[in-house]
Amino acid sequence: MATSSTDRKVLVVTGASRGLGDGFVQAYRARGWRVVGNSRSIRQSGDPDYVTVPGDIGEPAIARTLIETAVRCFGRVDTLINNAGIWRPGAITTISEELYRRVMATNLDSVFFTTQAAVEVMQEQGTGGHIVQVSTSLVEHALQGVPAVLASLSKGACVAATRGLAMELAADKIRVNAVSLGIIRTPLHDPGSLEGKKSFAPLNRYGEVSDVVRAVLYLEDSDFVTGEISYIDGGRTAGH
Repeated sequence: MATSSTDRKVLVVTGASRGLGDGFVQAYRARGWRVVGNSRSIRQSGDPDYVTVPGDIGEPAIARTLIETAVRCFGRVDTLINNAGIWRPGAITTISEELYRRVMATNLDSVFFTTQAAVEVMQEQGTGGHIVQVSTSLVEHALQGVPAVLASLSKGACVAATRGLAMELAADKIRVNAVSLGIIRTPLHDPGSLEGKKSFAPLNRYGEVSDVVRAVLYLEDSDFVTGEISYIDGGRTAGH
């Protein structure tokens, strides 16, 4: 079991078992941070400075347990990355109520309840904190050939909340930022489809997990930046 020493910073990240989430875990651990990660089927960690919490983060009880685990094991929460997400493109008339509610729970409910619990801890600590949302540039720039109403509803709400919370929490020195992504090579995309998606970006390539990690680390280090939506999309947003 990890020690209860509170002299090192602590990251909490959702959707931590693969793709972007695993990239965030590795990057912050390389900086010496302690980490608490969650996903539905995440494995137990053999690293005493990395604790995992399995469960559906769309359930408020799991969201609260995740933050409580960070406090119990490491004594604090400094940064929360709301990374968990479901990508289910589809025309609005084809979306079942079950799918709608599952996507909203993972993409939106998880952000609200995990952030709520994290903010309470950060305010009690009195040392500030950082919250990062992971969104998609489809929120601002829809594509006719990519019906993505579920992403627009859920991630669009997170982008709006990023700006609102940045103002609400500024007096507590809690910063709130977001990264808005284009096509990134993660398990969300069929590897065989990536070549055909390069043209979505003016840079004519898809992004890597490392591109997103570097952007988040920039936001982590930039303590005069809050309410920022950083576009990691190869120039797609700039072209609109």
